[in-house]
Amino acid sequence: MPNIRHTPTAPTRAQRLTAGDRIDAHRHDDHQIVYAGSGVVAVTTDAGTWFAPGTRAIWVPAGAVHAHRAHGRLDLHLVGLPTGDNPLGLDHPAVLAVSPLLRELILACTRDPGDDSPERHRLRAVLCDQLRLSPQQPLRLPTPADPRLAAVCALVHADPADARTLAALGAATGVGERTLSRLFRSEFGMTFPQWRTQSRLYHALRMLADGLPVTTVAHRCGWSSASAFIDVFRRSFGYTPGAHNRRG
Repeated sequence: MPNIRHTPTAPTRAQRLTAGDRIDAHRHDDHQIVYAGSGVVAVTTDAGTWFAPGTRAIWVPAGAVHAHRAHGRLDLHLVGLPTGDNPLGLDHPAVLAVSPLLRELILACTRDPGDDSPERHRLRAVLCDQLRLSPQQPLRLPTPADPRLAAVCALVHADPADARTLAALGAATGVGERTLSRLFRSEFGMTFPQWRTQSRLYHALRMLADGLPVTTVAHRCGWSSASAFIDVFRRSFGYTPGAHNRRG
């Protein structure tokens, strides 16, 4: 793949991106932690998109071709880890919960990335211990392989407020409900309602990062009321959309 940039060492650094900024597809020989101090970061591979607000981080394993996109003003923190340091034992991207301690460790590592002192090595060892304890979060939008599934997913992404049932979406794309239900389970490992909730949460995070009011986001993403949206958001991220905006 000649157009894929290869940076052998995954950088450790902090940088600021504006809304809509991208880092084009590339790969490292190291693992990398991707964390948004503010805003929302999305990491995309051929397999799908993983997204994270400031209480989550994204694990990108060595060798994975990936691209970044900023939603809202993004304070991006990247921590590279040698291939021998894989506290998660994962060979695929994943979204991780970030405790207050892990957050401070990530910020400390990116504050002076050139520091190679014994103290910094101990700090990174503690960071790896905290990563090992971090539960994975289901914040992923898989890329559909089957064109029938892709057509339905495109309709939902184009209008997150679309309330049509799977049967109605299937009728619009010429595919039976039973076939689509089977494809959602076989390709994504989740039901259509579960996938649609993930899609709506992703779009909601993007809209919140752009500064839209909570009630507007709830309406545009298909929730019946702001309170219903707040309930799903709180259960997914551990805080309310209003608190999310204050964090940003």
